Amino acid sequence: MSEAFDCAKCSESLYGRKYIQTDDGPYCVPCYDNTFANTCAECQQLIGHDSRELFYEDRHFHEGCFRCCRCQRSLADEPFTCQDSELLCNDCYCSAFSSQCSACGETVMPGSRKLEYGGQTWHEHCFLCSGCEQPLGSRSFVPDKGAHYCVPCYENKFAPRCARCSKTLTQGGVTYRDQPWHRECLVCTGCQTPLAGQQFTSRDDDPYCVDCFGELFAPKCSSCKRPITGLGGGKYVSFEDRHWHHSCFSCARCSTSLVGQGFVPDGDQVLCQGCSQAGP
Repeated sequence: MSEAFDCAKCSESLYGRKYIQTDDGPYCVPCYDNTFANTCAECQQLIGHDSRELFYEDRHFHEGCFRCCRCQRSLADEPFTCQDSELLCNDCYCSAFSSQCSACGETVMPGSRKLEYGGQTWHEHCFLCSGCEQPLGSRSFVPDKGAHYCVPCYENKFAPRCARCSKTLTQGGVTYRDQPWHRECLVCTGCQTPLAGQQFTSRDDDPYCVDCFGELFAPKCSSCKRPITGLGGGKYVSFEDRHWHHSCFSCARCSTSLVGQGFVPDGDQVLCQGCSQAGP
């Protein structure tokens, strides 16, 4: 009489049947699956002994059930991401959760180098200066009406230019005749002395310091021979083609001031009425 060879679970004979041997004894296939097989997290069916089983984070899947929850692509041999317990292929994950590049419109893939500014995202190689079209990278830039400029391009395009050297003014500067100047460019046409913060005047739109203007263009006092500039509130008296500072307009004999008084010309001199009547 042959020895009994029965299933350890249902006790049915295994002679002539397929079975699976375990440490606890042999099992017929149905009992083995019912006892040891895992349940698929997707279809809730047992994963039979002859099925390829995939395992992820304490969850078990049939090979055919391990797929993207959006496009249903098999993830058995594909990279994937889990988002809120849902399995997603890389394409669906990027489409749903990754940013779109504001320049090219393509997805900014997770882990790729990117730049973010003002709620927008760019691939690093797509974030370009609107002027020279070179990548801005980590360089300083200036936003302007939706465009972005590197500092040199912004200054060349928008910064005011000096009326003398035509180079951009990045900071400071002075205004002369409603035009911007570098402080170091606003100098006297005669002696090249800096005029910023100093009193000066002009001749034919050229700026001059007070001293140079007086020496080059101002009439000379007929008494002291010094220039009469009229700057700073200085007053003077003119008679025919001669001029005097107020302080110099006096009688050539008695030195009495003639400002506001009657006087008599006597050759190159002027005399008060008293000295004129007294004779030579």
